Amino acid sequence: MSGKISLYTDGAARGNPGPGGYGVVLLSGKLRKELSQGYKKTTNNRMELLAVIVGLEALKIENSVVNVYTDSKYVADAVEKGWVFGWEKKGFKKKKNPDLWRRFLKIFRKHQVKFTWIKGHANIPENERCDRLAVEASFGNNLPDDTGYNPEDTGLF
Repeated sequence: MSGKISLYTDGAARGNPGPGGYGVVLLSGKLRKELSQGYKKTTNNRMELLAVIVGLEALKIENSVVNVYTDSKYVADAVEKGWVFGWEKKGFKKKKNPDLWRRFLKIFRKHQVKFTWIKGHANIPENERCDRLAVEASFGNNLPDDTGYNPEDTGLF
């Protein structure tokens, strides 16, 4: 994929925590790629963030211009309002999901990324598709563990 890329993402968890999954739709010109994965026990926020990470990691050309469309205020605000950069400076102390935020920042810095928050379940076709992918993935057989999920995680490392 080259040129301007649209990345639609969504995450889901049934029970929060519970079985969960993410869905990704990448668009660039006439190219389209869909990605999804489910996990045995995770949270909605982890899946929302992991969807963005996996979408960005799927890009083959460094310094791509990417518009991320997410219905997650957690993810969009953390980046667009700059909170994640402050968390990073403090070593993610007392923050949830430090493993994913570190992974996110590594790939985020390889591209030109802008986030746009979109209302979920608002009949935006690609967002609806991501939602279906995420939910379907959460129902998969033999789901792997989300090795970074820790119910007692306070981000103290």
